[in-house]
Amino acid sequence: MTKVEDIWVYLAASPLFGLVLTLVFFQIAQTIYRHFNHHPLLNPVALSVLGIIGVLALFDINYETYFEGAQFIHFLLGPATVALAIPLYQYRHTLKELWFPIIMAASFGLVLAGLSAFWIAQSLGASIETMLSLVPKSVTAPVAMGIAEKNGGVATLTAAFVVITGILGAMMATWVFKLMRLEDDRVKGVAIGVSAHGLGTAKAFQLSDQMGAFSGLAMALSAFIAALILPWMMGAL
Repeated sequence: MTKVEDIWVYLAASPLFGLVLTLVFFQIAQTIYRHFNHHPLLNPVALSVLGIIGVLALFDINYETYFEGAQFIHFLLGPATVALAIPLYQYRHTLKELWFPIIMAASFGLVLAGLSAFWIAQSLGASIETMLSLVPKSVTAPVAMGIAEKNGGVATLTAAFVVITGILGAMMATWVFKLMRLEDDRVKGVAIGVSAHGLGTAKAFQLSDQMGAFSGLAMALSAFIAALILPWMMGAL
């Protein structure tokens, strides 16, 4: 048995398997993404997800085994959410100047995103749990999961919807901006931050620092506003 096979056997039986698998695939996906000049269809998160699913299916490894290691990355979602306070503080002067349009954009964006997802799922015959799990899909994962879990949704299902929303937002953002002929990076940043949370913000920083800053600001505000608005809206639905 080769050294590579020895390492594979060891990792497959270790809680570190999920962690190593996630990090390796994300690094590979990042390399591919950079090699093809950040092509939207080669989003590293999407490639990582597909690669991990392929390995789990190929070797018949269940999700619980994978998550024993992946939970260490999952744990970091909490500190990452707290860190959303940083862009709010750094751009507090901008927020003072533009607080009303940014808050209105975030509020209406969250409500419309949640309602449209709910009604589309309803028209397709989805269960009430699925519909409610879709409502917070545009909010950063830890906040969205907490909202869903406490208001009739399924947290794990919401997490999947959040990732899908972020990936699609990051992939389609530049095309939508061109279609709508948007030129102001501040407007673009707020739009992608409200609709595609962290994955969209990462894409925004690739396009320009100003767009990324406003996207991070909008994402942080959206998380705060969502915690206030969405539970009430989900209760009404």
